[in-house]
Parts: sequence; C-alpha cells; structure tokens
Amino acid sequence: MELGIDMFGDLQIAQDGKIQSSGERLQQLIEEIKLMDEVGLDFFGIGEHHREEYAVSVPEIVLAAASSVTKHIKLGSAVSVLSSSDPVRLYQSFATIDQLSNGRAELVAGRGSFIESFPVYGYNLKNYEELFEEKLELLVKLNKENPITWKGKLRPDLNNQLILPRAVNDNLKIWVAVGGTPESVVRAAKYGLPVVFAIIGGSPSQFVPLFNYYKEAYQHFKHDMNKFEVGVHVHAFFGDDSKEIADEIYPSYAAQMDRVGKSRGWQSYQRSQFDFGRSKEGALIISDASEAIDRILYLHEIFGLTRFSAHMDVGAPSHQSMMKSIEIYGTKIAPKVREALKK
Repeated sequence: MELGIDMFGDLQIAQDGKIQSSGERLQQLIEEIKLMDEVGLDFFGIGEHHREEYAVSVPEIVLAAASSVTKHIKLGSAVSVLSSSDPVRLYQSFATIDQLSNGRAELVAGRGSFIESFPVYGYNLKNYEELFEEKLELLVKLNKENPITWKGKLRPDLNNQLILPRAVNDNLKIWVAVGGTPESVVRAAKYGLPVVFAIIGGSPSQFVPLFNYYKEAYQHFKHDMNKFEVGVHVHAFFGDDSKEIADEIYPSYAAQMDRVGKSRGWQSYQRSQFDFGRSKEGALIISDASEAIDRILYLHEIFGLTRFSAHMDVGAPSHQSMMKSIEIYGTKIAPKVREALKK
C-alpha cells in the first residue's frame, strides 16, 4: 500500500481576518514536499481551488516546482477540476510535469468540492454532469491515442490532431476522485481507472458497500484485476501526544469547517464531532504515531487499499507543526505500516 499526503494549500487566517500571503504559503509548501520526499513517503497531491482561503488554483505550477526539489516521490493533483478544465491542456500540463520529474506525475481528476471554477472559466453549471462525463472520456482517449480524432458536444472537435508533449512511456497515470455516488464509481470502473474515495465525515465502515460496488463494476467491465487500485483520502495530522495534537489542531480545523459549512447551510462544527471523528469509528486520524498506525491498518483491512492519503493541512496548521507531522508520518508511521503489511 502506498502512503502519502495531499493538501489544498490552506492559508492561515488570523482572528482579525488577515490572510497569510499566497507567496509565503507556497514557499512553505515546497519545503514540506521536499521533506516528504526525504522521509520516504510515496506520493503527494495538491488540490485546485478558487477561493480566498487557499493558495493554489493551478496545481500544475506547484507540482512543476516540486519536481525540481524532489527525487522519488510521485507528484499529482488532489484534485484537478476536470469539468471546468480543457482536457487537452490538462494532459499537456501533466505530461510536461511527467517529463520534468522522470515519470513521477499523476493526474487525479474530479468534479471538485466547490463550484467557483465554473464561472471563472466560463462554464455553465447546468452542464455539471455532462461536462465531467464528456471530458473524462476525452482525457482517457488523449492518454491512449496520438494523433487523436474526437467529437463531443461541449468542446470543439479534434481531427487527427497531434497532442504534445507525451507523458513518459506515453502513459500518464490518471486517477478519479469520488465522494459517495454509485454513478461516479461506475464511470471510473468503465474506463478501468483507479479510484480514490474522499472520506471526510461519518464512519469509514459506511463506505464498504461502495468500495465493493467499484470492485464489482471493475470486474464487470473485464479489466485486469492485477491492475486494480483503490485509495482513500482522510483528514489526518500527527504529533507526539494524541490529546495535545488534537487540542492544538481543533480550533483551526473547526474554523475551516465552519467557513466551508457557512455556504452550505451546515451547523457550527462542534468538539463532539471532532472527538467522534478521532475514534475508531470515525474518519479523522489526528493522533500520535501508535494510534495512527492502528487506524491506517484498519482502513487497509476493511477496504483492501492500495493507497492511503493523509489530507494534512485543513485549517492551515503552522508550518512548524506541518513539518513535524510529516516527519512523524515518514519516520515512525510509514515504516511500521509497511512492516505490518508484509506479514
């Protein structure tokens, strides 16, 4: 099982409303990715957002910068909002990162958790479902055929068009990120694409039927089960002491959940929700190394994971705490998880 980290590039927001500069956060982010590589984590992903509390709207730029300071870690998006992107440009961007990094680039396509990118890039939300379906079809075809001939409804046609540059070995690794809908699972299985499930609330065990459904759909479309991959993305953070790290992280975590929830009609985030999330039945892994190892192995056991992704910057913890959390993950948690999975 691969062990890695994904982030959204959250910006620190002071009590007076002052927001950390994007430049400062981006520089910190590159330092954090460099450390992930040094401690032996398998992959890093960065999200695409178009809101004032996030530093990253174009993941490709960050990943290109990260490729120059890393040697081994895989570098991908988490996610690229495919519905409001041009699949041709997206493929070319990630193929370029793949060339820069000697084959370490990945593209994680999703519909995104926010809708700001649609008006930014001139797309109509009435076409929300159709945009993703058509663009995923094109993206998969771009990865397999060159030159390409393609005809759709929402994008100009391609007629024997050469698309360059190509990814290393002419094959870009493409994942699909899904929330909790069976339709999304079937769509990914149809193309034989690996899936990463975002589990950010409730109980992970509730997702077992959806994982099983994806596996059944993957088999139904007669894809090679030796290539079957499935991952999970959960909110996580690590410290020396479980209670101390929970107390440190809760205020900024709750503040960010409230910022997101305000536009969605959610009730104010409570400590009781946070504490349940940190229990074995919950979806948060905010703890010391020992508890984190047990929780990660539990998720592997119930889902049959090939990838575990710790979403680590919710609410913008301090850079110092981020670096420590990454170090604990890479030096204390990852080795023990890998050792246990070999038994």
